[in-house]
Amino acid sequence: MVFHFQQAVRALILLSFTAFIFKLHVSGEITKYINPKYIGLSQAASVIFLILFFIQITRIWKDKKDSHDHCDHDESCSHHHDHGDSEFNIKKLVSYGIIVFPLITGFLLPAKVLDASIADKKGGMAMLANKKQETENERTGNIEENTNEDDNDKLPEVNDQPDNAATDNPADPGSQKEISQQEYEQLMQHLLISPVIKMDDYVFSSYYDEISQDISKFKGRKIELKGFVYKEEGFQQDQLVISRFLITHCVADASIIGFLSQLPDASKLEQDTWIEASGVLETTNYNGAELPMIKIDSWKKISQPDEPYLYPINIRIL
Repeated sequence: MVFHFQQAVRALILLSFTAFIFKLHVSGEITKYINPKYIGLSQAASVIFLILFFIQITRIWKDKKDSHDHCDHDESCSHHHDHGDSEFNIKKLVSYGIIVFPLITGFLLPAKVLDASIADKKGGMAMLANKKQETENERTGNIEENTNEDDNDKLPEVNDQPDNAATDNPADPGSQKEISQQEYEQLMQHLLISPVIKMDDYVFSSYYDEISQDISKFKGRKIELKGFVYKEEGFQQDQLVISRFLITHCVADASIIGFLSQLPDASKLEQDTWIEASGVLETTNYNGAELPMIKIDSWKKISQPDEPYLYPINIRIL
């Protein structure tokens, strides 16, 4: 029997990926990397890696004669493919290094939550202005106002949260279930008629898009939200952005969303401080773009939530 070192290394890598994904699920840190709706796929990937590991184990020990019988009649066989026992070279070391590096960093370094420094690198206020422009471009111009009695019968009560209301834990299966288009429209109607706009995690991104599309409809309305403090060069002493990161698929596509806010104590708040605030929605002009702005009338510092990211609402396609 011959021990194939490279085959053993490959088996170890497969087992390591299985263990790493399993660790993320057990610790709950998986939602710091991907949208919770992909948790099932991630679990499936872990199982596939485990199956491949067991298959790979059978290749570690082999009879030397059997492993080369098919090459006896072809002297150039070794030049055409690798049996897993050839010597390491620079090319192979680089290939293995690229694969192993994320495993090393994943096991040794804690999952880092995106913060104001990342928001600054992604463009900060420029991204918020572009986000508003994108939502305006997506408008079809034929959105009907449902004000007749039949439609109103379908709406939730003004002071009640809809069945698919926000939760503080977007990783919870109940908060990430798919909803129908009708249920989604009810959420948007709830936004239109609520005396106080509550930017809970579940509805935050959808409400933000709706408000950005037509700020005038919401001007003067009371709003409540929480997020981390982001500031940018050129801000006035009383300005800051109450920000959140929105993850559509995975952390690589994270984008910042939030509201430029006016707060007398803004200069005393450091970046990345999490606050919960309430105020009145107004409009402002920032570098030529009209943006929603909150005049904060009350606020308090809070701890960073266990689930700091936001995720889009999953709408069921019929």
